[in-house]
Amino acid sequence: MFVGRADELAVLTDALTRAAAGEPQAMLVGGEAGVGKTRLTEEFLCEAERRGAVVAVGGCVEIGAEGLPFAPFSTALRTLHRLLPGELAAAAAGQEDELARILPELGETPRGPHDEESTARLFELTARMLERLAADRTVVLVLEDLHWADTSTRHLLSYLFRTLASGRLVVVATYRADDVHRRHPLRPLLAELDRLRTVQRIELPRFNRAEVRRQLAGILASQPDEAFVDSVFDRSDGNAFFVEELAACQRSGCHAGLTESLRDLLLVRVEVLPEEAQRVVRMVAEGGSTVEYPLLRAVAGLGEDELIEALRAAVGANILLATPDGDGYRFRHSLVREAVSDDLLPGERARVNRRYAEAMEADDWLIRAEERVIRLANYWYCANDAAKALPAVLAASVAARRRHAYSEQLNLLERALDLWESAPREIREALRPVDYTDVYPPCGCDPATTPLKRLDLLAEATVAARFGGERERALKLTKTALRLLDEDQDPLRAAWFWTERSRLVSSLARGDGWEELAKAQELVKGLPPSQVHAEVLVRAAGWGMLHSPGPGNLEAAERAAAYARMLGAEEIELNARITVGSLLTDAGDPERGLAEMLVVRERAAELGLVMLAGRAHINLTSQLESMGRSREAVELAEQGVELVKKSRLLDTEAWLSGNMAESLYSLGRWEEAAEAARRGLRVGQSAAPRGSASARLSYLALARGELAEASARLTAAHAHFGTHDSQPQHRIPLYRLAVGIAAEEGRIADVRAEISDAVAYGFPLGHHRYAWPLLLAAASAEADARGLPVADAGRGAALDVLRAAARALATPAPVWAAHADFLRAELLRAEDRDTPADWAGVERAVRPLERPYLLARARHRLAEALLASGGDRESAAALLREAYATADRLGSRRLREDLALLAQRARLPLTGDEPAAPPAPAPDPVESLGLTSRERDVLGLVAAGKSNRQIAEELFISPKTASVHVSNILAKLGVAGRGEAAALAHRLRLFEPLTPAATAPPGV
Repeated sequence: MFVGRADELAVLTDALTRAAAGEPQAMLVGGEAGVGKTRLTEEFLCEAERRGAVVAVGGCVEIGAEGLPFAPFSTALRTLHRLLPGELAAAAAGQEDELARILPELGETPRGPHDEESTARLFELTARMLERLAADRTVVLVLEDLHWADTSTRHLLSYLFRTLASGRLVVVATYRADDVHRRHPLRPLLAELDRLRTVQRIELPRFNRAEVRRQLAGILASQPDEAFVDSVFDRSDGNAFFVEELAACQRSGCHAGLTESLRDLLLVRVEVLPEEAQRVVRMVAEGGSTVEYPLLRAVAGLGEDELIEALRAAVGANILLATPDGDGYRFRHSLVREAVSDDLLPGERARVNRRYAEAMEADDWLIRAEERVIRLANYWYCANDAAKALPAVLAASVAARRRHAYSEQLNLLERALDLWESAPREIREALRPVDYTDVYPPCGCDPATTPLKRLDLLAEATVAARFGGERERALKLTKTALRLLDEDQDPLRAAWFWTERSRLVSSLARGDGWEELAKAQELVKGLPPSQVHAEVLVRAAGWGMLHSPGPGNLEAAERAAAYARMLGAEEIELNARITVGSLLTDAGDPERGLAEMLVVRERAAELGLVMLAGRAHINLTSQLESMGRSREAVELAEQGVELVKKSRLLDTEAWLSGNMAESLYSLGRWEEAAEAARRGLRVGQSAAPRGSASARLSYLALARGELAEASARLTAAHAHFGTHDSQPQHRIPLYRLAVGIAAEEGRIADVRAEISDAVAYGFPLGHHRYAWPLLLAAASAEADARGLPVADAGRGAALDVLRAAARALATPAPVWAAHADFLRAELLRAEDRDTPADWAGVERAVRPLERPYLLARARHRLAEALLASGGDRESAAALLREAYATADRLGSRRLREDLALLAQRARLPLTGDEPAAPPAPAPDPVESLGLTSRERDVLGLVAAGKSNRQIAEELFISPKTASVHVSNILAKLGVAGRGEAAALAHRLRLFEPLTPAATAPPGV
């Protein structure tokens, strides 16, 4: 009898209906062990089959090193292959070799190169195969026992839930909620999936008393006694499995001996079985989630008749079940298996595992080939036999690597490292690197004849950890290896580990990686040509481009490319050529540089090197933005995101999203820019791309006048970048943000301090794109602050610093020439020497650039200059209207308010249908802000830099009253502090006439 769960079943069947309409569905079903997840799933599957859906079920396997890679997917896909052989073959057409990593029936697993995108590529192919398979029929995929899932299965499930966009597909995953403790590896995945609106989560509660009564009635085929219902309900707490066990014990007469211990409750029905049946049950418990009948027969040591009788007794007692395919046996409930396994004595457990291992070694056909190697490794490991376990575990690590299951490979390699010293020497010396490692052997030895070393395993484990996204573990492995190495005896291997460490330190924001890279360079000097040497040269050239820009880097990058070409290492050569292309562009040869990178992009795509193609996209979009070609940069970034998203290259996607956000900001597409930056922050795995995304969001907030948000995002960017990896492309934009926030808050001393630090830091070759906006922001701050006593004192020296820095900067593109003109005009405004002609030149220079925000600011200043000089009011009004419309569209509150106040003071309309007012006396501009006459006086003194006590003395009021007035003023102006209020007053010229006294109308 199916008891309760009507609401939960309705949710599942509703998902089935939506899937049948072409909308893929993702479901998570959780609950404690024994609460009824499997029963609910079975009922749902019956309904799915009744509706004509194709059903496939796969279960996670609890066995060694986190389980079999992709086990539930392999089982489910094998079912689909059996049910829909032609359709699945068509869906996998052209990608059989890659998909064989998950479904071996499709062919041989290729031995191709491994890289950080290998797993992502496999995930994308799997998702597309499932979409094609479910295009014309409803497919239900159930993955059971997710709490036992291996890392690769969890990652693939997450990818499917995020990316499935079409097809009549329902994916249901079940997990045991009470096993998901705080440190359980499934917990982060559940938290991640909870944030996806496309994933529905069902949590099964325990039964209430009425439901327990119905369940008992179904089991007993009669209405139970109420006292018995009370007893069972109290003992089971409404857990459906415990209700069944208690009812079964009552029927068999063994209930009197029950204790309150869960373990005793689970074991009591096993202990009443015949001795042979108990022995078989114990063997099945140690064999894994499911044990094949041929394997069990080989292990049990019983005649076939005796074994069948023992199995019949265990099945009849509802302890074991035959598997759906009839090939083996499993426990009816995993809780019973765990209890039986825990009840084994240590020596007994080792002996049972040894018998499993020996049986599998004696007969290769007892289990499926793809499971054999990993299960054999686990059996020998649990048998405590290091001599047998070490080669078996290493063979299993190779199998995991071939399936791109790098996290499982890492776990197995770490297990091998633990076994290394325990294994006999002759066993270790018989192992060869060529059989168990895929990392280029940096020692220069023949991997087919040289004995495998522990250092080889550490190198393989380091790369597995990096490919699997576990950089902290990779860093620890390099530290262990370098501690063991004799650098004089094995310099190539040491250089390889130092190069890996440089990469890891940088990606984790623990340093800039130069110290490690310098050690690698020193180690390879004078050695014969090798791939290690080529890799060191390429990384050094790339490091120089990012951290120490200069003409010498181009020569180093070209030398690295030539060296790699000589060795025939095309991937390393292509990587070096991307660096060459970027450096050519920085050095003033943009067309040649862009052409070089485009060629590399095409070749990398042709070779299937998606990560390299992604890097080419990153550098191309960055250089296009540097040349002012923002529209082209956006188009190329969009192509790059689509390319790398398919391969799940998250950091590359984050970098491209950040570059896209920068170009969209330039083009005035601010909402799109914010979304791109948020995407970069969301998907980025390393510190640097997340820092870049945070900086882009800070830029947007600052331009919109959201100072608190801008400051918070700047703090986050600093935290992501850290203090150990100073790259000009990161550092200079942060100076720009700090200057902008300080200026808005009226902290002119902080503006000058930031500029002083920035100039001392320097603006290296190719970084004019970051330096010009920084200098312009500082010049604007100086101009806005004129009249502030604290600002006037040091203005001359501050402006001299800005002029000197500007003279050293290049203007290789019209956009930077326009910035230079804008800066020149702002420096004149800071000295009250600017004229309408100066600003007219700026407006003409900016107008063709597709920089709407910059153009609106230029028009604001031109209108202000026209009005201040008594110039053409109609032209000023047109400029204000155009600038205001842009500021309103962009959502720049700060610029919009500045324009509105200027128009109000000049009595000019901001809309075309509003008539212009004659130049007659206008209301006091301070009163237009909602300030009283007393507050006007107080604001004037605040703007002059007076303290509350000084204001009180001058206005003959108490300091407390002065403080209240200041608080009211800050609230009405919408500013955070006195400095910001003073800056606003001076920026808007609230206490100065807009036109010369001789010609200005009163009040204007």
